[in-house]
Amino acid sequence: MSSNRRLTRSSNGLIGGVCAGIARCYGWNTNHVRLGYVLLSALSAAFPGILVYLVLWIVIPKGR
Repeated sequence: MSSNRRLTRSSNGLIGGVCAGIARCYGWNTNHVRLGYVLLSALSAAFPGILVYLVLWIVIPKGR
């Protein structure tokens, strides 16, 4: 199974395009990814979730 999908940040995301980029890469609904991220962050006392988002914002290249 060969696939040409690449993980890139979305240029039309709300903040940094990280969740939208992940959703586009895997073919998931963007709102579901955002909701999952918010729930996971809230359940982990928010700070680790914010730190992970900032790291992903820096590491994932900007896409289309």
